[in-house]
Amino acid sequence: MNIDIRSVSFRYPSGQLALDNVSLSISKGETLALIGENGAGKTTLVKQMNALLRPTNGRVDVGEWDVAEHSTAQMARRVSFLFQNPDDQLFARRVWDEVAFGPRNLSLSEPEIEQRVNRALDRVGLLDKAESHPYDLQYTDRKLIALAATLAMEAPILVLDEPTIGQDARQRERVASILQELAAQHRTILLVSHDLDFCARTAERVVVMAEGRILADGPTEQVLAENEILDQAAVIAPQLMRLSQALKLSPPKLRVDDFVDAYASRKARPT
Repeated sequence: MNIDIRSVSFRYPSGQLALDNVSLSISKGETLALIGENGAGKTTLVKQMNALLRPTNGRVDVGEWDVAEHSTAQMARRVSFLFQNPDDQLFARRVWDEVAFGPRNLSLSEPEIEQRVNRALDRVGLLDKAESHPYDLQYTDRKLIALAATLAMEAPILVLDEPTIGQDARQRERVASILQELAAQHRTILLVSHDLDFCARTAERVVVMAEGRILADGPTEQVLAENEILDQAAVIAPQLMRLSQALKLSPPKLRVDDFVDAYASRKARPT
């Protein structure tokens, strides 16, 4: 299902204007990254999609649903949300119960709940921790438990707020692999991230935000090559993009294999 955000503004009770007339359309099956510095409005924007926040002005539609007419619990069937801080999400005394909480609230059968929970925990590599207390585990594992709880909902749309924060290279690789699997299933994925190297690898589209507005929206390779826009948003381009530009590779490369091939091809040309 598509997401349609039309002329949305949002002002917090403090008076802070966090979103300023934002419009954005996201098609089913897209993997989109929202980037920008802290306070740019990224998390505020994605919270409009599952009724955690509601627009001060404007409208958000998820499929044929006007989000303003539905509760967060209802929206959870369509939009599953991974919080930036797992400790804001976890509350159960057992990992298995934590991951089962969402599916159980969907009134699924116990066999279906068990299947979803085991599948999600296996995906994040924590099936052997099912009987553990979440807070007996390290922060990085708690982040993966929260991700498993998000996956177990099997919603058509996933919003992942900083999914790689605190993760080592092996865990980042696991998260990237999970996103690739979901994309192959035509699930819609929204990444909110400061990890531009990860975004470059996993997202097909990038939206740059600053001061509650969208500065750029387009294919990943195109947007991440716009240095002036990235500077305006106070973010630094991925390492390979910067190296490609320094070496004057055209077009710049975002993936290691593409970079190696392009550089080797140039080196092989006769001088």
